[in-house]
Amino acid sequence: MRIEWGRVQSATGCALDYAWYRPDSAKPGDLVVLAHGFLRDKTRLSGLARALAETGISVVTVDFCNTRPWRGNHARNGFDLIAVANRLEARRLVYAGFSAGGLAALVAARNDPRTLGVLTLDLVDAQDLGRLMVREFDRPVIGLFGEPAPCNADNNGLATLAAARRARVERIVGASHCDFESPTDWLCRALCESDRAGERQRRAAILARSVTAIRALMAE
Repeated sequence: MRIEWGRVQSATGCALDYAWYRPDSAKPGDLVVLAHGFLRDKTRLSGLARALAETGISVVTVDFCNTRPWRGNHARNGFDLIAVANRLEARRLVYAGFSAGGLAALVAARNDPRTLGVLTLDLVDAQDLGRLMVREFDRPVIGLFGEPAPCNADNNGLATLAAARRARVERIVGASHCDFESPTDWLCRALCESDRAGERQRRAAILARSVTAIRALMAE
């Protein structure tokens, strides 16, 4: 497996940096696009990217360049994910994302006919954008969710998936918002994780479930 780093220009003019994990056995044209959470970066999903690549799936992680502390620009982020997929000449896609990155993944999936399905990790919706995206979406959406807390807007993503035609929800008992990053860091723990007991086991379980879910979507 090799990793290639590149850059794509957003329609707004800023630069989208990406890391492309390319296993030798990857099927040409197949791609998983991973989206990080609000004000995070692509390294926070490098663990999931490597785990997927180890199973032979080509994966790209992307740094959003249009997000600001006062404005998420989630719809723009979704179209930026499509721009990266276009650069890498993807033909069959699964979009996946953590927290607000899951919202961007829904936007991308809804607007990209190559999409096979979506995986959201502790999805956070904003202004019902996600609910709007899934309303007429005919591809499967799998959502992994932790315990309700301020950092995941008290699981407001559950209502989003309830509006989807083909949704499956999996609850991770005891999981904090940070458990869905791989790896997480001190900042997320300080803001979103009051009790770290059992975090390693939960994160391993989430990683395994994520890989299983994405592989199932790629088989659609």
